[in-house]
Amino acid sequence: MGELHDAGSYGHGFRRAYAKGVCVSGWFDASGDASHLSRAAVFHEQHVPVIGRFALAVGQPYAPDSAVTVRSMALRLMPPDAPEWRTGMNDPPVLPLRDARDVSDFFASQQIDPATGKPDPARMKAFGMTHPWLKSAADENTHRFVSSGFADDTFHSLDSFVLVAADGTRTAVRWAMIPMQSVEPGDGKTGDRDYLFRKLIGDIHDHPLQWHLVITVAGAHDVINDPSQIWAQDDQTVDAGTLTLNSIESEEGGPCTGITFDPLILPPGIQPSDDPILQVRSAVYMRSFSLRSGEKRSPSAVTPSLIQTSEGRKS
Repeated sequence: MGELHDAGSYGHGFRRAYAKGVCVSGWFDASGDASHLSRAAVFHEQHVPVIGRFALAVGQPYAPDSAVTVRSMALRLMPPDAPEWRTGMNDPPVLPLRDARDVSDFFASQQIDPATGKPDPARMKAFGMTHPWLKSAADENTHRFVSSGFADDTFHSLDSFVLVAADGTRTAVRWAMIPMQSVEPGDGKTGDRDYLFRKLIGDIHDHPLQWHLVITVAGAHDVINDPSQIWAQDDQTVDAGTLTLNSIESEEGGPCTGITFDPLILPPGIQPSDDPILQVRSAVYMRSFSLRSGEKRSPSAVTPSLIQTSEGRKS
């Protein structure tokens, strides 16, 4: 967490890595097609309440929106009669970090040079040269398709998990939320600093937004404990159900503000794999929550008035 804290400035009272965000809510309807893989209630029940958050991977809550900035979807799924499930997903298809040492080295390379106010390009280049095993993952993310906004984006679990069936059968998986909205390319050519969030607000007020939760089952040659490894394109997939989001609120009083989307908060039927990044993410999220809880928080960039104004323009 220290390396992340030192990598640059941050917004007091905000999340350290995904500071600019907005709360959403809705529900999840299981298809039943994944019920043989896991006994988790979310794969068996209809209309499971969901609180979520869309965010950009920036340390400053007032950073301008950019088409190439990593986008995230974080969810808290709460079956009324079973333990909850939390998941944090990003739009790059793979994580270009292998373990805790890679994480530490990466954030060290991102430290701000006081003379320029930006990371040192030489240090960033050196990280790539000294971590050649991450090149394929970095290239995959660099050349990924960038959609027009949050609503038509695909969000990936990045890490691997293990689904446990009622009979104890264990299945290693990754998953993704794939949009049901039509997908269009995005270029980010706009003078609006909040254009991605303004578009999301308009989209969700126009009609509920939906995604398919698609589970990818690990193939014989897929690496389970290294999130930087790309899985085979012909792996078996299962459509586990449909996420519907129909409400959006500012983090100023919104339902997602106090939630830590720790990927290790898992219900019976979903377990962590041996992927070491899972432990790193969990520790960082909890440390971030502890730090921001003791700080005075400034207003969010996505204010209640911005949501009301964007809603009015859409209508």
